[in-house]
Amino acid sequence: MNKLEFGIITPSYAPDFERCRLLSWSVNNFISPHFTHYIIVDARDLPLFRQLKSSNTEIIAVESILPWWIQRLPLVKNGWLSLKTFFIRNWLLQQIVKLAVAQHINKDIFVFVDSDVTFVRPLNFNSFIRQDQTRLFRIPNQYNSEFINKYPRFERWQQTAGKLLGLSPINLLTSGYIGNIITWRRDRLLELYEHIEKVSGRGWMKTICSCLHLSEYILYGIFVDQVLQEQSGHYYDSRRICHEYWSNQPMSDQQLKQFFAAIDPEDQAVMISAKAEIDPQRYQQLIMQF
Repeated sequence: MNKLEFGIITPSYAPDFERCRLLSWSVNNFISPHFTHYIIVDARDLPLFRQLKSSNTEIIAVESILPWWIQRLPLVKNGWLSLKTFFIRNWLLQQIVKLAVAQHINKDIFVFVDSDVTFVRPLNFNSFIRQDQTRLFRIPNQYNSEFINKYPRFERWQQTAGKLLGLSPINLLTSGYIGNIITWRRDRLLELYEHIEKVSGRGWMKTICSCLHLSEYILYGIFVDQVLQEQSGHYYDSRRICHEYWSNQPMSDQQLKQFFAAIDPEDQAVMISAKAEIDPQRYQQLIMQF
């Protein structure tokens, strides 16, 4: 695999615009080699996000990626109408959009970066490639019984992945694949569509949309790990390269300074969860002075 083309994929929406603006600034300042940053938003948010359009940044409407039978309902904020499956919650739709990008974006490697992530150091995406194999973030045996007892939703996501992939019940001692700055191969994502259709006997999109619980990263990770195995074209890496704040609780200015002071020398980015509702202007200068 030579002269790879990279596509950064960022689903976002209006309340996260300032976070996404900060991400866009950091992408343009720290990422190499050449890439295209695809910011995917609802059609109603296009005028706002077009401020971020540039020679290497495209703004795409979610509606252009979805099939005709998934539609936004006026005045309904928490989901989308599906004429062929259940009502689709916004959170699930984000997973579906990430899984669907291979049909609409022709790049060799997809790098998924959410809008509450900001790069703080130079990062060459070629560092994710080793002898034609692409990095896949994986933490071995993360989902042990203790972890599942604390976070039962992970077990539901595993069970969904097993069913979609036609696998026997998955042992709870399963590797974890959820993180920030996640890399997938487009060719393997296309193979995932075919595998889901072979197992289910119907279109992959309709099959996915019929799921009540889904993690796109767990689904792709288990497909690579247990279906493709040695033929996946991926190598595993458990290093976290993003300094993360997952809590819903906001941080004081002093706590923000302490958070940035704790960044590891190997960290390439920071993630402050949008759920913490911290105005990005409060830490923008900390990032730019890092």
